Amino acid sequence: MSTPRSRMLLAAAALMGVLGLAACSTGPASSPTPTSSGSPAWDTANVVPPEGRVIGTGMVLDVAGEAQLCLGIVAESYPPQCSGIPLEDWTWEGVDGSETSADTTWGTYAVYGTFDGERYIVTDPPIMLALYDPIRPEDPAGGVDGMTSEADLTRVQDELAASLGRDALTLWVERGYVWVNVVWDDGSLQAAVDETYGDGVVIVTSALREID
Repeated sequence: MSTPRSRMLLAAAALMGVLGLAACSTGPASSPTPTSSGSPAWDTANVVPPEGRVIGTGMVLDVAGEAQLCLGIVAESYPPQCSGIPLEDWTWEGVDGSETSADTTWGTYAVYGTFDGERYIVTDPPIMLALYDPIRPEDPAGGVDGMTSEADLTRVQDELAASLGRDALTLWVERGYVWVNVVWDDGSLQAAVDETYGDGVVIVTSALREID
């Protein structure tokens, strides 16, 4: 026969079990899972170019008079090689910090100009990167780390690498996000990846920065 004391102990044990199950079911906040494994619907041809001047930093590579601004990866050959943006109105006259081998001249600079989506038209004398003091950009994540799992981030990174190809200058995982750096995004690529994977999974940044 049960006593009042034994009934109280059984009730307390049952209550602890319920609380334990509740704690297990809620637990810490779970990481968001990308909502789709498809590719973002984005076309560089539809991106609206910046209206005013911009600045880009990287290697200027001039091969036989054809200059380009290398914003992404540069091959560590001699002379170096890259696939960059064609530069118009570029001149080496009065520009320090260059090196020449055969018909190739190169150097690293901050270059002011305008960008029409295909060509970069130089508007001001360049600044050697060694002397350039850039303004620290705002953190697009607002100082908050992402919560997507490493496995999901790796999958999204692989999908974006396949879908964006050379449109992605660099692509990496850091602070709980997949980061994509492109020449210029008017917001349409960010909107496309948000629609594909959900908010707070991919962060798109532009290599060119508006100054006007």
